[in-house]
Amino acid sequence: MKCSASCKLARHSGIALNLGVSLVFKTIQTEGIAELSYLLGDDDEGVGAIFDPRADVEVYVEMAREAGLAITHIFETHIHADLVSGSRELSARLESAKIYSSGEGGAEYGFGPEKIKDGDHFTFGEVLVTARHTPGHTPEHMSYLLAEADHPDEPWAVLTGDSLFVSSAGRPDLLGEKHTKQLAEQQFHTLRDFYLNLPDHVMIYPNHGAGSPCGADIGSRLSSTIGYERKFNKFLQFSDPKSFTDYAINSAPPVPHYYPIMKRLNAEGPKVLGNLPRVPALPPKAFKEAIDKKAGVLVDVRTMLAFGGGHISGALNIGGTPILSIWAGWMLDSEKPILLVMESDDDLERIVRLFVRTGFTKFAGYLIGGMK
Repeated sequence: MKCSASCKLARHSGIALNLGVSLVFKTIQTEGIAELSYLLGDDDEGVGAIFDPRADVEVYVEMAREAGLAITHIFETHIHADLVSGSRELSARLESAKIYSSGEGGAEYGFGPEKIKDGDHFTFGEVLVTARHTPGHTPEHMSYLLAEADHPDEPWAVLTGDSLFVSSAGRPDLLGEKHTKQLAEQQFHTLRDFYLNLPDHVMIYPNHGAGSPCGADIGSRLSSTIGYERKFNKFLQFSDPKSFTDYAINSAPPVPHYYPIMKRLNAEGPKVLGNLPRVPALPPKAFKEAIDKKAGVLVDVRTMLAFGGGHISGALNIGGTPILSIWAGWMLDSEKPILLVMESDDDLERIVRLFVRTGFTKFAGYLIGGMK
């Protein structure tokens, strides 16, 4: 039910919070890539924004429609390395929505987002969004303070992107060894000089949850508070840059080899697809011919048990769970088309979505009826 001006309630993932403004605030959780994006808006004014959308953007279009919001702004916290940004796709679908990306840290783009600077303000009805430059994970990284327009200096939340996570912080080593030390020092100062100067009650809403390689041992909770992280987040306990740098580098998980590809793609601007990629339906004979002609990489997305019970020679088994997005990045070349074997034809749309999230949009076909 749409919140009226008199009820003055904020909604967050279906939970009503009495914040004194007619705020719509929802978290969109994407399993596998462990990504968190956000819908923010004012349902009295009927305007809103999306922060850090994933590549398959239908969820945001539908969520905004249900909330009665016109999305006018699409914000990015940084140039992502772990997933394909959906900003250009969403902007093309909505037409009225512009993309706002960081203009700090020497950021360069191959498309035309509106560049924002530290301290820029945006108003959505009674909600004030303030961009803050928080370098460290990347040079251009932005976080976004959320406050009531009547109390601009008293934020109630901050969208931290990949800068500060629950129980962790963004790794500083994704641009290569040449830049790691400088980024680690910037991250140290971002954490101490920006986040630790915020009041304890301020909520933090990060861009990733547990399972993302963008930080070490990210906590399983989707949100936290500055006060809680101040006490328990190991990355906030250091008083000197060197100790922090050593810890940040040594605790980071291995860098996925596809991350530089994703970062370059997002900086240049992902291609607007319009819809999910089309995958030709191939009967067994045509599918075999495609294999013989080496038309694509043969990927079997059935369970390990089903694959072990019988499969086509030469097939790679990447189970069709949400983690497929990450495994595909590790194991496949996004420039090579994919030949799909599935448990059921009904799985096609779901499987394609998982591939698209890490940049796989080329498909040579799927085997009709699977291995039956």
